[in-house]
Amino acid sequence: MNQALADLIKISRETGADPTLVQGGGGNTSVKTADGKYMYIKASGTALKDMSEKVGWRRLRLETALSVVKDKEIAQMPPQKRELKVVDRLLEACDDNVKVEARPSVEAHLHAWLDKCVIHLHPSSAGAFANARNGRAKLEKLFKAEKLPPLWVPYTDPGYMLAKRIAGLVERYQKEHGSRPAILFLEKHGLFVTAPAAGTALRLVRRVIRLCNSKLKQPKKAKPKPVSPEKIDAAMACIDQAYTLGTGEKTDIWYYYNGAIEEFMLLKDAGKMLVGCLTPDELVYSSGPAMWVEKCDARSIAKRLKKQIAAGKKHSAAFLVKGVGLVAAGTEKMAPTIRDIVLYSIFIRTNAARMGGILTLNKRQEEFINNWESEAFRKKLADGKR
Repeated sequence: MNQALADLIKISRETGADPTLVQGGGGNTSVKTADGKYMYIKASGTALKDMSEKVGWRRLRLETALSVVKDKEIAQMPPQKRELKVVDRLLEACDDNVKVEARPSVEAHLHAWLDKCVIHLHPSSAGAFANARNGRAKLEKLFKAEKLPPLWVPYTDPGYMLAKRIAGLVERYQKEHGSRPAILFLEKHGLFVTAPAAGTALRLVRRVIRLCNSKLKQPKKAKPKPVSPEKIDAAMACIDQAYTLGTGEKTDIWYYYNGAIEEFMLLKDAGKMLVGCLTPDELVYSSGPAMWVEKCDARSIAKRLKKQIAAGKKHSAAFLVKGVGLVAAGTEKMAPTIRDIVLYSIFIRTNAARMGGILTLNKRQEEFINNWESEAFRKKLADGKR
C-alpha cells in the first residue's frame, strides 16, 4: 500500500472512532504523497472510522486541486452553479482506480493549500470556543505559549469561498511567520490541524483537544436518575404521532438518555439555549438543534413542525423531552448520528453560554447550506441512500 494512503487510513480511523471529535460523515482528512504530485483525501459523506484500503478515499492530482481556487472564472459564478462546477473539477482531478461512486471531499481544494497531513474535525471542545462570542479571545489566551499561534478563520460559506479565504489567510500567515499554520480554528465550523507527518498531526490533535477541554465544563458521567418505561413509551408515541402529523412523513423513533442529557435538561434556560443552529453539520445531520419539549403534546409539537416547514426551514429530527430524554426521528443508520450531534450541541451550548453567549449561523448562512447540493449529497449518504 502507498505510504500516503496508509497514513490517511491511520489518521482517519484513529480520529473517526471518537464521537467527541467528529460525528457521522463529518470531518475530513488528507495526506499528500512524498513527491508532491498527489493527495489522498477522504471521500465525501463517508465516515472517517470506516475508511479502508478499498473504500472511503480518492486520490487527486495536487496541482489540479490547487488550480480550482486560482480559477477567476469560477469565482464569478452564482453560488449554486459555482459549487457544482467545483464538484466537477475535483472529480476531474481524481486519478485512481476507485471503482465505486465516490466524490472527493468538498474541501479537497482547501486541503491542497495546507501541509502534508491534514485532519479536519468537529470536536465539541474546539466547537465550544468556535461558537462562543468571546471564543477567539479565549483561544488566543489559551494558546499564547505556542511558537506558531493558531489561525482564526472568520465564518465563511463552506466550499469554494472557504477554500479561497483560507488560501489567502495561509499565504498571509506564511509571510508573517515563515511557516504555514499548524492549527486553524474555523468560526462556527470546526478545527483543522496540519503537519508534515501523520504521527505529528495526531499528537497535535490530542494536545489541542486536551488544552481546550482544560477550560471547559465537562458533562456528568454518572448514571442518570432512571426514567420509568411508561414515560419513555408515552414520549416516543407522542413524537411518533407529532412527526407524522407535522411532516406528513413516517419514520422510525429512537430513545437515548445519559448523564449529559439529564444534566442539560435540568438547566433552567435549556430551552432558550437551543435557539439557532450552531454549525453546518448540525444543520445537515440533525436538521438543526433539538426541539425543546416542556410537555409532550402531539398536536402542539406537530404545529411547531409545520411552522418550521412553512418558514422554509428543515423540520426538527431531535426532540429533548423534559424529564424523559432525547427522542430522535430517523432511519436506523441516521439515529446514532442525530444522538451524537445532539450531545455535541448541548456540550457546546453549555460552555459557549459561559463565554459571552452562543454564536449561531444566521439566516443567510443557513439558507446557503440548505441549498447546497454537496450537503444534500452528504445527508443522502448518511441516510444509507445512493
